[in-house]
Amino acid sequence: MAAAAAAVNFFLFFAVLPYFALATPSPYMSAATLFQDYQNMLTTFKIFIYDTPKSSFSFPEPPASLFYNSLLRGPFLTLDPAEAHLFFVPFSPGTSMRSLARLVRELRNNHPYWNRTLGADHFFVSPAGIDYSSDRNVLELKKNSVQISVFPVVSGYFVPHKDITLPAFNLSPLALSHAQGQENPMTNKSFLGYMKWDGKKEPALVNELKAHNDFLVEESEALDYMRSVQKSKFCLFVYSGDVAGMVEAMSVGCVPVLIVERPIQDLPFIDVLRWSDMALLVAARSGGDRIKAALSGVSEEKYMEMRELCVATSKHLVWNLEPQPMDAFHMVMYQLWLRRHVIRYARRDFAV
Repeated sequence: MAAAAAAVNFFLFFAVLPYFALATPSPYMSAATLFQDYQNMLTTFKIFIYDTPKSSFSFPEPPASLFYNSLLRGPFLTLDPAEAHLFFVPFSPGTSMRSLARLVRELRNNHPYWNRTLGADHFFVSPAGIDYSSDRNVLELKKNSVQISVFPVVSGYFVPHKDITLPAFNLSPLALSHAQGQENPMTNKSFLGYMKWDGKKEPALVNELKAHNDFLVEESEALDYMRSVQKSKFCLFVYSGDVAGMVEAMSVGCVPVLIVERPIQDLPFIDVLRWSDMALLVAARSGGDRIKAALSGVSEEKYMEMRELCVATSKHLVWNLEPQPMDAFHMVMYQLWLRRHVIRYARRDFAV
């Protein structure tokens, strides 16, 4: 069954490859490297899952749930740990630090794999991320293992060189399927910027934006989100707030603007996609006037390039119940594939 699924994924990848490869401008750091490595991943990547949960569990966050279930049903699993590139440590999102320490201790004492790398070839799913701990076992999990969390992640809970974030859940698959409907992308752009506001984050800034006729600010209950997005050049999201809808916005060429309090390094697939060329980061303390000036200062040529990159990138940020080639699930798997090279120590080199 797994072999058949892998063969189907391999065939579908080559069916859609021309579309992704010919995207101009390219949204990728290195398109040639991506496509070659992705092909190798589909045919060789293997993951071993520890049988750790005492009872079945689920993730309430849709991205984490979709990734977890797709992994369990997918072709990447192996029952033979000797052929595994990485090891998955499953635990429920409500697991306490004490229980997590006990879990890692059991892996250390009952299996040889953790000690070979001190957990560096292991990964886990924690939608909110985990904090540092004085316990050796949790500390090794935090510092060495790959953490998969839902974007955005609280400061301090994300380690940039190894951790991975899941894109926000796409609210409207139907809208994404018609993402390239506009013939002239500048037609009917009534607003410089659009924000769907949760009514809580950055109220002072939001009030300043409301004072400008160039911005459309709606409450979270906006009745026709996609229509508002299509009428706007830029879509504003408070980084620490609600980023749901960012994928839909990008799919119709509304360039995302993230309002941040600090530099961020947890954008989804940041080591594969050229986020700096398709999104803007603005400081919340800048105020409405400076944000308007920054957006107005983007030349038409630059805006069109950013818009095209957004549309091309949105294909990789979409979650599907049944994973499709190069969608969000497969891009997460690709990032795990990139992290498979770790130093493994001989049994005699460590103490149990």
